[in-house]
Amino acid sequence: MSIRVGFGFDVHQLKIGHPFYLGGVLLDHSSGAFGHSDADVLIHAICDAMLGAANLRDIGYHFSDKDEQFRGISSLLLLERVRVLIQEKGWKVANMDTSICLEAPKIQAHVPRMQILIAKAAGVDPEAVSIKATTNEQMGFIGRQEGLTAYAVVLLEK
Repeated sequence: MSIRVGFGFDVHQLKIGHPFYLGGVLLDHSSGAFGHSDADVLIHAICDAMLGAANLRDIGYHFSDKDEQFRGISSLLLLERVRVLIQEKGWKVANMDTSICLEAPKIQAHVPRMQILIAKAAGVDPEAVSIKATTNEQMGFIGRQEGLTAYAVVLLEK
């Protein structure tokens, strides 16, 4: 058996009145992540980690923000497409570990639903999807609630 590890990172600004998708879940909050797709930083970081581990470049290479077919697209659909790309190279996800950095909203109550949605799109058991969250202790752009970041490590196996 072969294994590979990939690392992913994403960042998006927050805008008042914009929908806030995180881990495939629409959160109730006064502002939301802004981007070409649904701007789901968690899933974008996971996609980049999967693509990196399979040596398939990055999410922007496969799903350009210049391409209108991806405007407003659900990041869960992008994750499903990434799963197909890695499977075509003989890989499958063994597990993933993620961290989200944001001040608000609190996401603890939403983590089980996020795990289920991400697991389904990635083709794994929800137990293989770890989601953690932290704040930036009110420092910097995250502390001022101007944006958020997500990090992901994914283990692929053949």
